[in-house]
This record gives sequence, C-alpha cells and structure tokens, in this order.
Amino acid sequence: MGQNPVVRRLAGAGLTVSLVVAGASACGTDDGKGDRAGASAAAAAATEPGAAAGSTPTPTPTPTPTVAAFGAAGYRSLTPGMAKEAALATGSLEPAPVSLLDGCTDFAYRGGPAPDAARMAGETAAEAKAKELNDKADAARKPPAPGRSLPPNASAQEAAAAAAGSAASAKQSAADAKAMADSAMATAQLMVAREARDKAFLTVGRVSFGAAGLRELVAPAEARTAEGIGAGSTVEALKQAYGDKGLALAKNGKYQFAADADGPGWQLEFTVDGDRVSGVALVNRTVKCV
Repeated sequence: MGQNPVVRRLAGAGLTVSLVVAGASACGTDDGKGDRAGASAAAAAATEPGAAAGSTPTPTPTPTPTVAAFGAAGYRSLTPGMAKEAALATGSLEPAPVSLLDGCTDFAYRGGPAPDAARMAGETAAEAKAKELNDKADAARKPPAPGRSLPPNASAQEAAAAAAGSAASAKQSAADAKAMADSAMATAQLMVAREARDKAFLTVGRVSFGAAGLRELVAPAEARTAEGIGAGSTVEALKQAYGDKGLALAKNGKYQFAADADGPGWQLEFTVDGDRVSGVALVNRTVKCV
C-alpha cells in the first residue's frame, strides 16, 4: 500500500534541510575565495579605460621634451646679435649677471649657477689693476728726451750736468722697464681670470652680451649640434661632421669654422680635451664688449 502522507511530508522536509546545510558548509569551507575573486574583478575593472568614477586611473607617462639643436641659429630662443633686454624677456636666462669681465655682461641659462661674488670681485680687481698698470706702461713707452752732447771743450760743470742727466735717464729707463713688466704681469693675471670664468661655465653654459647685443653662446653639456656633436663627442666624430665645412685647429687650441649666422664674423668653436670635445660655443669676436 502507499506510504502515509504524514511520513512523506516529514521525509521531504528532512531532505530540504540537508541540502541547505550542505550548501552552507560548502560556502564556509571555500575560505572566502568567492569574495576575493569578486574584489579582484572589481579592481581589474577599475584600471580599464573608462572605469567608473572614484577608481584610480593608470598614470600616463610624461613625454621627454625635445631639446633644440645648438648652432648658427642660436639656442633656446636666443639668437646671434639679440639685444640683452629681449634675451632676458625670453625667460631662457637667469636675471642676475654672472660676469662683467672686459665690459661684457654674461648670464647663466635658466636653472644655471648663481653669481659667484668672490670670483666676480676677483675679476673686477684684476681688470682694474691691469688698466692702471697698462696706462703706466703706455706712458713709459714714450721716447725719452734726447741727451745733451758735450762739446770738446766742455767745462767740468757741464760734464757733471751731463752725467747727472744720463743717470736720471738710466733711472727713468729702469722705472719704465718695471712699469712694462708690471703691465705684462697684470695682463697675464687678467687672462687667468678670463680662463677661470670660461672654465666655470664650460659645462653649464653662459651667454655674453656686448655693446651691439649677444656676442657669444656657450652651450651647456647636454646641448648637441644638428650633427650630434657636443661635450663628450670624439674629435674624430667632430672632424667627420665638419671637415668639409672648413673645420680647422686655431692658434688658441680650439677647432672652429665659420658659422652661417645672421651677419659676418660668427664662428662655431669646439674646445677639446685630449680626444674628446669638452665645450661648444657660437661666438663673434668682432662684437666689442664696450
């Protein structure tokens, strides 16, 4: 005969309870893998383009800025012959001069070294001393007054006067010789001051202005010409790049050739140390400081 309806209902209820308990147990023994998987999926979705507001976007790499070539056209918006005020207005230069030697006004590039007060004071002192002693030497170079010639029957008094004159002339000649020697020494010290300035800015660069505007651009170490020549380049690479443009070794020990700049007199100069280029400059030495 069929099973009692009451028994069947109780059996069904027991089966339902067993299934619920088994399901709960399975979830409890999964150590939260479902929760972690959900969190991982949400994090991954947040990094996708167009993620929901409030998510953290993936940072976009900043592109490396392109550095303009150093050459006859100038550098960093600075051009040959540019007026000092116009150059300062470009923002490419530090506002305070770093050298006033020889009457020129030199500036560092933006972000370059601050003025060195001690070095600038030494330049001023060397220049003032050289001017003073050069003026004395110029006066000493004037021809001396002609000496007196004694007649054959000169008296003892005349002979004594002539001897005194000769002694004074000899003393003056000695003083003149000393003045010229002092002038030469002061000029040498001034040259040392120029070399110290040039060395201080050989790798960081500087810009020099004379009476008629920008007269010299010294490239910073990172600058390169359009042909890829700069500090650290080999002399062989320098010759290969500019050998057909008239590159030659000058008396000052620098390689140079005429630059196709705006106006005559401009040259590209390359300072070398051994077999390497240590500095590059665009300069017009016909532009006077004062």
